[in-house]
Amino acid sequence: MPTDLRSQPWTGVYAATLCAFREDESIDEQGLYRYFAELSQEPGLAGLVCNGHTGEIMSLRPDERAQVTSVLARAVRESGKPMKIVSGVSAEGSLEAIDHAIAAREAGAEAILLMPPHHWLRFGRSLKTAVGFCHDVAEAAGIDIILHQYPSWSKAGYTLEEMQEISAHKRVVMIKMGTRDMARWLFDYEKLKERRPELSITTCHDEFLLPTLLEAADGALIGFAGFAPKLMSRLVHAALDGDLAGAKAAQKHVAPLARLIYAFGEPGCGAHQRMKVSRWLLERFPSPHFRRPVRPLPPAEIERIRDTLRVIGYSEL
Repeated sequence: MPTDLRSQPWTGVYAATLCAFREDESIDEQGLYRYFAELSQEPGLAGLVCNGHTGEIMSLRPDERAQVTSVLARAVRESGKPMKIVSGVSAEGSLEAIDHAIAAREAGAEAILLMPPHHWLRFGRSLKTAVGFCHDVAEAAGIDIILHQYPSWSKAGYTLEEMQEISAHKRVVMIKMGTRDMARWLFDYEKLKERRPELSITTCHDEFLLPTLLEAADGALIGFAGFAPKLMSRLVHAALDGDLAGAKAAQKHVAPLARLIYAFGEPGCGAHQRMKVSRWLLERFPSPHFRRPVRPLPPAEIERIRDTLRVIGYSEL
């Protein structure tokens, strides 16, 4: 991997961003802009990804997803920094996904993070359906696609054959690899690269970040980078540059914060809440509010987070 990650398209560190809400659950556009503007100044980031799971896409109405994308595009544009703008798309059918992708493009996104239809989690799907869904969007929306690979144990996770066929389309520029099957990580990476060497394959394994980066990855697309961009940029870039000592040194700083956020589990709603509350406690996010149906963290949990941040000494993220 070259040291200058900006010389390669769709590599490096991509931050999945949080979403700011007021107490009445409306989007705090000013607070969101300030947060995006701060992230856009981080030189270690290659791009920002709004409307992912970290950004609570499932709680946002379609017009609000476009609104968030527009705020992100404005913040990046006004920062003057070269940074890719990506917006998540989650839909149950091809036509709806195409509509959302076009709305994201018109709001200023350069690419979409395309999630699989969630009814697949219940019913599964055929290879033709999986490939067809992604190619439907790629053909009709006029925007590049980052494929969101779900865990292999779920019925929505793509097989290697499906990923190979999907990524044969030139609009598919990256796979956000969330397989969470470490036994297959290197094998799948190598087979995908054999078919299409320029395809970027990034890890989203926040809980296995360093191992996946050291084994095979072109970068990371992670919520943790939307929480602690400096720390995660340091870790990811050291690993990609083959600086094992530097990566392990960075990991020592990341590990206690990761235990606080992820509690030895996978990224999920609880982790996203702890990210938001932690940044709020550090006065780096406008509010701790999540949208329903998620309920607020209990006061005792917030105090535990406050105490842990104090003990581990984090004030800079």
